[in-house]
Amino acid sequence: MTGQAGPAALRRGGRRRTAALLAVLLPVLLPALLLLPATGAGAAGTKTVAADAKPVVTLSARQAGKGGGITVKGRGWRPNALLMMLICGRSTPDRGVIGGTNSCANADGRAVTTDAKGGFRKKLPVAEPPVPCPCVVHVATVTGERADADAVFVVAGHPTAPLPKEGTGGRLAVLATARLEGDSGILTWFGAPPARRLVLTVGNLGQAPVEDPVFEIGTAHGVFAPQWEERPWRGTIASGRKARIELPVELAAGAHGDYQISLRYGGKVLVEQPWGVGRPWGVTLFWVLLCLVVPAAVFRIGMAVVDKVRPRSARSPARSPRAPARAGRRRPRPAAATTNPPAGSADDPAATTAALPWFTPDSAPSGNRPTTKGQS
Repeated sequence: MTGQAGPAALRRGGRRRTAALLAVLLPVLLPALLLLPATGAGAAGTKTVAADAKPVVTLSARQAGKGGGITVKGRGWRPNALLMMLICGRSTPDRGVIGGTNSCANADGRAVTTDAKGGFRKKLPVAEPPVPCPCVVHVATVTGERADADAVFVVAGHPTAPLPKEGTGGRLAVLATARLEGDSGILTWFGAPPARRLVLTVGNLGQAPVEDPVFEIGTAHGVFAPQWEERPWRGTIASGRKARIELPVELAAGAHGDYQISLRYGGKVLVEQPWGVGRPWGVTLFWVLLCLVVPAAVFRIGMAVVDKVRPRSARSPARSPRAPARAGRRRPRPAAATTNPPAGSADDPAATTAALPWFTPDSAPSGNRPTTKGQS
């Protein structure tokens, strides 16, 4: 009886201990089990939101006058990105900045760098843009992938004008990635203007054909605003069709560094393409050689002039190339004067030498006297 009751009692005791253990651990494990699916869904949701989030800009005040200041805050930007803040006229958040940065107060803009979370906070002075309002505070990236955001702002006392009407005809959009084609020749190495071709494919998304569109090519160096030039294209793009566009791009002579090429149509920027231009080292080489050759030529000319104008007596005596001067050879004595010295002087050669036996014809010896013809 006792042997049969022992195992049953042990089983009942084990069940009680298991139940007590579950009663203690259940309040701790149940919230963790409930949070696991929620945490996974939340992480996925956060990643989706982060991927689809757009940069946001908020202002400390919606209106201020010239000379004042506002605080601009942003979030959702790329971490450690360089941004430019501008007050722009003729702009709305829906249509963007019409006319590009030419409609903005570029001289009073401010640069800011986002933190590791993609946020920033910066004070911006209030300035009047060169065109009428409606105005916005325009924030855009300077380098890397393009991103921008606008916030409505009113410049107190600045004139206001209605925005230009949007065209109801064709609407062009870029269908493929634009690229710069072409190579630099040898003349570019010596300062010739660098040239390329901007090639892209555009499509007409409007209801009407686009005939002979006029594009604008902008070239920007560093953080400066682009300089726009018109580039007409001859042709017609029907509704729903696409076309290959090639536009020439040329920089100034001697240009070098990092440039940003932009394409604009109808007041909207369609393409932005970076372009790195090498330094024209041929120009540097030319100036180095010029600095060496010119001083040498001036020195030679100066020495030739000095040799011409100095007195003849100061020049070194000319030496015959056939009879070079030898070491230890005595120089010849100067030639004697052409005038005869007076007789009896120390310089007279007859006074210094022995007298010769000169004879006259009458006093000559008989043996040496000449005979005359006919005499015996």
